[in-house]
Amino acid sequence: MDASLPAPAGHGLPQRGSPQRVLLVGASGFLGRHIAAALASQSHAVAPVSRRHGLDLARLDSPEAWQPLLVGIDAVINAAGILVEQQGQTFEAVHVRAPQALFDACARAGVQRVVQISALGADGSAFSAYHLSKRAADDALRRLPLDWFVLRPSLVHGADGHSARILMRCARLPWIPVLGTGRQRIQPVLVEDLCATVLACLRAPQARQTLDVVGPEPLTFAEWLQRLRAAQGRAPARLLHIPTAWAYAAAAVAGGLSPLLRRDNLRMLEAGNVADAKPLAQFLGRLPATLAPASGAGAAHAEGAAS
Repeated sequence: MDASLPAPAGHGLPQRGSPQRVLLVGASGFLGRHIAAALASQSHAVAPVSRRHGLDLARLDSPEAWQPLLVGIDAVINAAGILVEQQGQTFEAVHVRAPQALFDACARAGVQRVVQISALGADGSAFSAYHLSKRAADDALRRLPLDWFVLRPSLVHGADGHSARILMRCARLPWIPVLGTGRQRIQPVLVEDLCATVLACLRAPQARQTLDVVGPEPLTFAEWLQRLRAAQGRAPARLLHIPTAWAYAAAAVAGGLSPLLRRDNLRMLEAGNVADAKPLAQFLGRLPATLAPASGAGAAHAEGAAS
């Protein structure tokens, strides 16, 4: 912990390695489901928060709303996130107001350890509403006297992700469609490695860290789709290059059909999504894994669930 900051108040962390009671926000989403399973595998007790559990983040916009949920809680993980605003679920409500209220409530209740799952690109270069809203919550957490971790994943892949199914279908086509040249740089990470990072955050002696959670190597988007194709036991295919102007025109017309077709998401893909994997490897004590051929794994954006 930074010695210049006051020590967090409260009951302190349980002994490292001992089971904890964890409040998991976004528990019903892609990331939340995997994190809940990883927590259970280590005998941690999970207190889930999501719309499917009767708790709407849009209504949890004050520290007072969160305080009853923090009774008896040792640590908090915020895995909530949306890629598209819809049905009253906005970036401001889900990514900013609810997390800020939660973090303030943790400081008041003495719940020291907080893990915020943000996104790679939620930094000074952020331009999309998605990344800007994630960064706002990250910055709010960093200002508090808590034992915090901000995890910034690149594309997180797991076979049950919504975006995974879309990209896997694209990879199966006779000609694989790519935006422009297909050379946009990305660095996908296995969902298992993200979960391992979250578990490590619960027991790490040194908190107040921002970690980019990425795979072992950068890839182009075309290379990633070819790997997804190989993961399904298929030989490489030729690329179908979609002109960028056409893609943006399609986004204006059909952006509501899929998050991948939204204009901001196309812009984020063009901007690239890579980082140095060495700090994560040092934190985990090993290199992050890579997607194996014919493994059946898929890909998904770093998407939690406000539901």
